[in-house]
Amino acid sequence: MSKTVTRRRALTVEMTSGSLWKNILLFSLPLMMTQVLEVLFNLSDVAIAGKYAYNTYIALGAVGSTTTLVSLFTGLLIGVGAGVNVAAARGLGMEDNDNVEKTVHSSFLICLGLGVLVCLVCVFFAEPMLRLLNTKEEFLPGAVLYLKLYAIGLPGMGLYNCGNGILSATGDTKRPLVYLFIAGVLNVVLNLVFVIGCNMSAEGVAIASAIAQWVSAILIVIHLLRRQDACRLDMRKLRLHPMAAKRVLMIGIPSGLQNAIFAVANLFVQAGLNSFDEITVSGAAAAANADTLVFNMMGAFYTACASFVSRNWGAGHKDRITKSYLISMFYAFAVGSICGGLLLVFGRQFLSLFADKPEVIDAGMDRLQIMAFSYGIGALMDASIAASRGIGKSIAPTIMVIMGSCVFRVIWIYTVFAYFHTVPSLYLLYIFSWVITGIAECIYFRAAYKKSILKAQIW
Repeated sequence: MSKTVTRRRALTVEMTSGSLWKNILLFSLPLMMTQVLEVLFNLSDVAIAGKYAYNTYIALGAVGSTTTLVSLFTGLLIGVGAGVNVAAARGLGMEDNDNVEKTVHSSFLICLGLGVLVCLVCVFFAEPMLRLLNTKEEFLPGAVLYLKLYAIGLPGMGLYNCGNGILSATGDTKRPLVYLFIAGVLNVVLNLVFVIGCNMSAEGVAIASAIAQWVSAILIVIHLLRRQDACRLDMRKLRLHPMAAKRVLMIGIPSGLQNAIFAVANLFVQAGLNSFDEITVSGAAAAANADTLVFNMMGAFYTACASFVSRNWGAGHKDRITKSYLISMFYAFAVGSICGGLLLVFGRQFLSLFADKPEVIDAGMDRLQIMAFSYGIGALMDASIAASRGIGKSIAPTIMVIMGSCVFRVIWIYTVFAYFHTVPSLYLLYIFSWVITGIAECIYFRAAYKKSILKAQIW
């Protein structure tokens, strides 16, 4: 056995045999570290722009003004990466090398094409989109420039998510972590070089991010080019295979749209929050950093859920499908609950990283004290969605999310919140929407499992 094969096996986690408790955890831990690194590296952009740029106030405002749009487009690319993961895992489970090969090459073109498309949208429509979000005039020039330069890296992000989806389908989540770590460190170094050394502002941070995204993409593409299995990328075989492309897009597009719709729904939550005083708004903004961190950590288990469910579906191991779903949900619930408990105990110390005034920290704790009990509940909804996607069902779960977690929130704000108009009445919408949507998603997965798996219908 060659050293390359031995090393590859050491980096992969077995999905169709062995202990699911152990393997799902081993699969998810590198993913969790990857998600935490992404959050930390993104925070470094804001921190460096806000502390070291020659016009710190303007630079910080310019970068911050693009957050909604950046989340919108990156969420779309991440969603398509999830489609790649499920489609590749399904083929690997079936040991259908031809199917896997077609998925790899079709996915490469889809992710690259989508990355180029969102890049062009940002380049040509940056100013109209930012004006639509009521970006302050003093921040607008810097925000427009930042978004255009940042967008140059979006095709690279698309390729990285494609490669990440393929490698995760094989059980390898360690290699993408290494590539992201290298790119993230480079991002921080370039931030400092451009902002401090070259006396640049928001544009320096954007250029550093774009370069880092392309570095992570190049590293993962080089690895795919060197593989000697069905996941090997061969530039001569690049073409869109209709059925393979359909499988990827059936999962990826609804997943990406779900991320986008969440961003839109949260604008209504932000509008409700803005009805309070500046202290409350500032405290909530500081506390929201906990959401990003906790949700990304829990998200590692949702990726594991989709990968293990799809892989075992392809392999015909029906009993491991439901076990993968329940174990992934338990792990996500445990992480959310533990993190929520830690935030209750150490919330003030956490908030002090983002705020100095005691009254702002007090306002942030008002939010954390409700969200701390809510994080774990979200696992019922998101694990069920991931399991449904793992068996090829994505459209119906997305519709239920839109209705339960998005439309419901808007209705809540204009009814319950409008009546009570208190901070608790605003944040309680999260736990209620997650419970309602989670129950619906759980029922749907059980029905889809019985219909598509137990009755052996083909995707």
